[in-house]
Amino acid sequence: MWFAMTRIIYMTASFTAYIDESGDEGFVFRPQESGSSRWLVLSAVVFRKSKDLEAVKTLRKVRELLGKPPKYALHFRNLKHEQRVPYVRAVASAPIRTVSVLIHKPSITDPETFQSEAHRLYRYATRLLLERVSWLCRDAKKTNEGDGTCELIFSNRSAMSYDDLRGYLQHLKSNPAPDVRVDWSVIVPSKVEAINHDQLAGLQMADAMASSLFFALNLSKYGEVESRYFELLKPTIYKHDKTGALGYGLKFWPKSAELLRPECPHVAVFCADHIN
Repeated sequence: MWFAMTRIIYMTASFTAYIDESGDEGFVFRPQESGSSRWLVLSAVVFRKSKDLEAVKTLRKVRELLGKPPKYALHFRNLKHEQRVPYVRAVASAPIRTVSVLIHKPSITDPETFQSEAHRLYRYATRLLLERVSWLCRDAKKTNEGDGTCELIFSNRSAMSYDDLRGYLQHLKSNPAPDVRVDWSVIVPSKVEAINHDQLAGLQMADAMASSLFFALNLSKYGEVESRYFELLKPTIYKHDKTGALGYGLKFWPKSAELLRPECPHVAVFCADHIN
């Protein structure tokens, strides 16, 4: 007797998002920009799975250029300005799209809400980020290239529970609300991973993205910002066909860049007349 053989094909994810942050979640703002950071930036660097190895190749070239050992973990803050510039230029040349959430903490009218529970602001920023990552992946999906989902790899924060983060995302999915706009066909809570920064090239690229935006937004103690890194990375930002990057690849919260402009004139480089 002949028996039909059934071949089971397990589809892999279509995309990988590497996620890191810059800034802190505190609300203790002291004079001369001391105390807590005024900004919290959360960034995702998104690859098609078919292009994932390009992260390794990009970082290998950067290490060679900077004269670093082959397994040297690149931390953006530990590099000098003249090293950061070629680093972000290399990142910008990789086959990626980026999404970032830019939170101006002094503009939050109810900071107590986010101080009542550890990492609550980070989880909220994650929700805003993953909404936009899901739109990017949904719009960029190709037939026969994975199952349409996106693997989510966070840079490991030792003090934070990623089981809690998975639970938070599952709660959002199981309790639909009009203001939660995650495309759940793309974002699967169980696909959240946390890996140490030095283990993956993609996470080091996410660190470069988040830190570049942070330096363009957060005033130094001398009242200065550095926007050159952001300018180099601008081509990687996810743009919606009709409305551009603002609200999509760049999400300001709780105020838009335009509303922040009178009190933070340096955000002008993020406004529609510059970014879109």
